[in-house]
Amino acid sequence: MFKSPVVNTYPLSSYSFGSKEPKMEKDTSVADRLARMRVNYMKEGMRTSVEGILLVQEHNHPHILLLQIGNTFCKLPGGRLKPGENEIEGLKRKLSSKLGANSPNLQPNWQIGECVATWWRPNFETTMYPYCPPHITKPKECKKLFVVHLSEREYFAVPKNLKLLAVPLFELYDNVQRYGPVISTIPQQLSRFQFNMIQP
Repeated sequence: MFKSPVVNTYPLSSYSFGSKEPKMEKDTSVADRLARMRVNYMKEGMRTSVEGILLVQEHNHPHILLLQIGNTFCKLPGGRLKPGENEIEGLKRKLSSKLGANSPNLQPNWQIGECVATWWRPNFETTMYPYCPPHITKPKECKKLFVVHLSEREYFAVPKNLKLLAVPLFELYDNVQRYGPVISTIPQQLSRFQFNMIQP
């Protein structure tokens, strides 16, 4: 019989949260972001990005930690890899940049698990697909989502201009309008996992 991979989830109250200097967005609009992507593509080729799915529990239900920018836009912690950078090491670097404390002693123990999704951006547009369309020979971005196994206690330092939200899977499911296609399909991608709700 097939055994589902297990993810241990700990209560949100097990974690400590502080703040650090703001992390300013490089772009002020979607158009600016796509224009910067075009410039980088000319220099470095296809953009490769990695994002982490950090799971906690509240009310015996899995929640995902999302960074909120302003009042509406939410994203997973992560970002663009440097050319030739290893995906796992790059994701650890990005997670520390987004949520790690400035002190090396307080860095979370990032345990990167399975890659659960790969998304493709065929053109310099906002639309991404969970496959590369057959007529696209030079996609502009490949984004991979990894489960991050959190230890029972960690300290997260949140940039002052961002909020860190714990959002339940049932709110994300099929909620494309609020969270977009990548985040709203995470519940389906995680459905093969067994969640081990650990109470302290």
